[in-house]
Amino acid sequence: MKDKALLFINGDAPKSFPGIEEYSLIACTDGAFHYLRNLNFPLEKLDFISGDFDSHSGKDEDIYDEKFIYTPDQDKTDFQKALEIILEKGIQRVDVLGGSGGEQDHFLGNLTVAFGCKDQLDIKFYDEFSEYYFVPKSFTLHNVKGKMISLYPFPSVENITTKGLNWPLTNGYLNITSRIGTRNFAIEDEVSIEYEKGDLLVFIGKNYL
Repeated sequence: MKDKALLFINGDAPKSFPGIEEYSLIACTDGAFHYLRNLNFPLEKLDFISGDFDSHSGKDEDIYDEKFIYTPDQDKTDFQKALEIILEKGIQRVDVLGGSGGEQDHFLGNLTVAFGCKDQLDIKFYDEFSEYYFVPKSFTLHNVKGKMISLYPFPSVENITTKGLNWPLTNGYLNITSRIGTRNFAIEDEVSIEYEKGDLLVFIGKNYL
């Protein structure tokens, strides 16, 4: 199923690229265009490059002029505007690279944008440390035994129960100001998560054991 987009944004450049044949659409924001070019990414595979072009003139690669989409709205981030274009094209699953690193206000802003779009788009972030995304109120992680699992309330989660973690929760409560669930790890291949109220961001790290 190739109903999925790959989006590069202007955080840390990825160390490697996923198989681009998995995606029906590939795009980047204007700042990410720089590192893709420097990393010899096949730029002809990009479907569009969007942004306000404060990081990139949009004119130094004439061959790609037709792929530039100017989005000057300063009330929205380049990431948010790129997601809106992807949604307009009928795609609801998006893998994001370059969401972390760099200036940390950008990272927090990217999480906030993903939170605002979570009911319309299935967004997963990937970096060299982990993959992370918002999960629904009943969810199962697969093939995670031995991996670091962090549960981050956004901003709170009520009556959360987990199975398959080294430190499980039973009808627990997480809150960004008092108790978060970071640095746990999976002792089973499958980890189930259920909660009644709130929103939860899950980080799946590299192998812990």
